[in-house]
Amino acid sequence: MRGLRLHEPRRAPGLRRDQTEAEHELWRRLRNRTLGGFKFVRQEPIGPYFADVVCREEKLVVEIDGATHSTNDERRRDEQREQALRDRGYRVSRFHNDEVYRDIDGVLDTILAALERRRTL
Repeated sequence: MRGLRLHEPRRAPGLRRDQTEAEHELWRRLRNRTLGGFKFVRQEPIGPYFADVVCREEKLVVEIDGATHSTNDERRRDEQREQALRDRGYRVSRFHNDEVYRDIDGVLDTILAALERRRTL
């Protein structure tokens, strides 16, 4: 299962190294404060899970989902993880691999809008 994973000590470096192609492409566009000056980190442990990408300052988690998020059980687990994140004050933006490949600019625009909306509240 990619995306938000159960937290295991010292697992983040391996997850960063073994990221999916979609995660790699998104990270390439988010690193070094290139999106609106916001700082992102990868494979961030939050509670018992790892989030794909997080803007800590604005408490926004960005999840990139592949085909493994399509069954009822998988969607139910995603909902439970999202609730656990919301309980910790995070918001979640979820995208499919296809969205990253087909429309990376649209994905980035959506992420930036979520970040800027948070700042204006």
